[in-house]
Amino acid sequence: MYLADSRSTKAAVAPDPRPGRRPAAVPGTVLALGAVSLITDVSSEMVTAVLPLYVVAGLGLSPLGFGLLDGINNGVGALVRLAGGHLADRGGRRHKVVAGLGYGLSALCKPLLLLAHTLPVISAVLAADRTGKGLRTAPRDAMISLATEPAHRGRAFGVHRAMDTTGALLGPLVAFAVLRATVDGYDAVFAVSGCIAVLGVLVLVLFVPRHIAPADAVPRPEPARPLLRDALGLLRRPELRRLTVCATLLGLTTVSDSFLYLLLQREGDLPAHLFPLLPLGTAAVFLLLAFPLGALADRVSRRRLFLGGHGVLLLGYGLVLSPWHGAPAVIAVLVLHGAFYAATDGVLAAATAGAVPDQHQGAGQALVGTGQALARFACSLAFGAAWSLWGGHTALAVTAVALAVSAVAASFILRTADEVPA
Repeated sequence: MYLADSRSTKAAVAPDPRPGRRPAAVPGTVLALGAVSLITDVSSEMVTAVLPLYVVAGLGLSPLGFGLLDGINNGVGALVRLAGGHLADRGGRRHKVVAGLGYGLSALCKPLLLLAHTLPVISAVLAADRTGKGLRTAPRDAMISLATEPAHRGRAFGVHRAMDTTGALLGPLVAFAVLRATVDGYDAVFAVSGCIAVLGVLVLVLFVPRHIAPADAVPRPEPARPLLRDALGLLRRPELRRLTVCATLLGLTTVSDSFLYLLLQREGDLPAHLFPLLPLGTAAVFLLLAFPLGALADRVSRRRLFLGGHGVLLLGYGLVLSPWHGAPAVIAVLVLHGAFYAATDGVLAAATAGAVPDQHQGAGQALVGTGQALARFACSLAFGAAWSLWGGHTALAVTAVALAVSAVAASFILRTADEVPA
């Protein structure tokens, strides 16, 4: 019912010429992109759920080695994201083409993990996979921004992230089932993941329109194609510059999900076969809160909600460091972790959309996302090294202090911005 054909989807996102009619708060294009993300996330999270245990326990990599691997996951995609956003804008709003290339490349990489049994090979495959993610992320968010009325962007991103998170919720379940049902469990997970990724590409090709006109715009001539210097010059806009600085600063003190799950597994003495289920807690809470918090962001300050989400993450770190252990503590940390993502992921994208003009949506999303992703790349490397030197508990304590300092600094940076949700 949601995945209408391209003509009906275009009708859902185009301005309605009839007076008195309001466009849908969540257009069909957003739902179609949500379906693509849902399917793709099932594929991606199947791999993500087993990868930490596969490389640390199965291949015997040190925490520092895994930190390098996880850093590549974030860093390579971040560098490519700038190119993806600019190419999508430069191509005359051909965001679907660039996004499709990204989804296709990631789909090709999943079966290659069947051949990867050493750190260099796994790193190369993951780098290619994250190149695909880097290409698709900014064009996808640009399409959501363009298809939605500015006043409804928070809830549109919330719906998309909720659908995306449904895939993140299902992925570990599928991985868990495959591990339990097969002898060569890891290889089977990688093979099934590849097949599901191909399905996501097909949904994108068939149901997402190729050209999306801004939902709040009247028909007008196609704007001039932006140049690369124009995209980089967006940082001269105070609103976008503040968002980029704060996203980068907070990203430097955000421990990757994989490290957090490894700490939870060790602190809680969970059996290894239950490890793939840990992301389910985060995903379930994210799914429940993504739309409510996205709608809240449309009514209050998106920047404040973004900062508040990092405060929730800090509480989660405190629980991991506390003497409270066992299943209730693990559940509480996962609830806080999911709430953090619901208050930050789509909310940051919605805030970014309101800070840049329509013709630069891809580049604007890429600039903020790249700053955040590169910062998390640095955090993964630093946290892996700190874990190897001091142990995971001490490394997390240092990171928690740094996060508190970063949150205070970010609040001062954003306090000067007068945001009207748009």
